[in-house]
Amino acid sequence: MKQDITHALVEEHKLILRMLALLERIAPSTAEGTYTNYRFYIDAVDFIRNYADRFHHAKEEDVLFEALVANGMPRENSPVAAMLMEHDKGRAYVAAMEQGARDALAGKPGSNLIIAANAANYLELLREHIAKEDDILYPLAERVIPDSARDAILTAYAAAEARTPADFTQRYADLVAGYEAEAVQKAA
Repeated sequence: MKQDITHALVEEHKLILRMLALLERIAPSTAEGTYTNYRFYIDAVDFIRNYADRFHHAKEEDVLFEALVANGMPRENSPVAAMLMEHDKGRAYVAAMEQGARDALAGKPGSNLIIAANAANYLELLREHIAKEDDILYPLAERVIPDSARDAILTAYAAAEARTPADFTQRYADLVAGYEAEAVQKAA
């Protein structure tokens, strides 16, 4: 039986999707000026940069995508190239969202709309991106990567995870849960 090399990535997507749901819920209120907890956006950027990007995307980019290329997928003009381009596009939205939040904290007018627009663009991009990975790229990886390469991939994932603090995933899960509870409370 083949070892599953994408299950952990799909599981990580679930926490990322929960953060996207928060952005979707909160950004319109930010645009309207009724949600002014800009700390949420600073925390969301921290989550995205550390959990989604450095932790999750690093496993994709440095391990899975490299394994796909090593097993015949072209590096250019391929699903791998498209995913890397979307990761970079997402990073630009996150940087702009962070700058908007910092400007809002400094009292700069118009920051709410910048925050909300970049949050909306990021969540739209990433939802589509995750769907492509979960529904197309990961199943493709499961088909084309041979059994002989799977142990090395899982070992590389474990090495990436070992570079994070022991409570890393739990800390970000707690962060998301805290804002989810706040959103539910405000809706009540």
